[in-house]
Amino acid sequence: MTVLLELKGVNKSFGALRVAQDVTFDLPEGQALGVIGPNGAGKSTLFNLIGGALPPSSGQIAFDGHDVTRTPASARCRAGVARSFQIPHPFVGMSVFENLLVASSFGESGHTDPEAAAAHILDITGLRHRANRHAGSLTLLERKRLELSRALATGPKLLLLDEIAGGLTEGECHDLVATIKDVQSTGVSIIWIEHIVHALMAVVDRLIVIDFGRIVADGDPATVMAQPEVQEIYMGISVEDAA
Repeated sequence: MTVLLELKGVNKSFGALRVAQDVTFDLPEGQALGVIGPNGAGKSTLFNLIGGALPPSSGQIAFDGHDVTRTPASARCRAGVARSFQIPHPFVGMSVFENLLVASSFGESGHTDPEAAAAHILDITGLRHRANRHAGSLTLLERKRLELSRALATGPKLLLLDEIAGGLTEGECHDLVATIKDVQSTGVSIIWIEHIVHALMAVVDRLIVIDFGRIVADGDPATVMAQPEVQEIYMGISVEDAA
């Protein structure tokens, strides 16, 4: 299986504060990887390092066979790395369709027909019936769908999802999970940070746990969640209680 993303010994420090410590892992093409950890563990820092918003203090990041360690975020987006954010910030004065056209037309996605690409993405994400609505009038779930759609409109090979299920009801979360599964079926690789673990477990093939900027577990999701150290870090279950 071809490796799409590879991090080798990546570190990030702000003065004496180390927010990423020897982060090393790879992501094969087509895989959905989940990332969990307590608040302040370094999950958002990881996305900032992968997406290019932050340069690493040391280590190497490769994407699609190229060293992108010092490549800026804009160039990584053009190369195929897209990110959705926890709090959606669409162009509220534009329609849903126009929001996608901005990404598909100017994000250098490679779409030969940006309008057709935008319409297809709206079908995948369930927003076709809202295409002509102003983005500012959408519900939270619809804004989450639009955030996902805008990322997809750039034509990514790798999609970074940052707590996209946060703030949703149980039913809305279930609907969004179904949409993410549809996105995954198109062949896009996914890294998903999420606190709603049952949503994550319904999608991902693999799970990484981060604590204090370091990876403490990596593997099959059910196996990782059963580890006593993970239960203590993430769910507050002490090793003694688990025993």
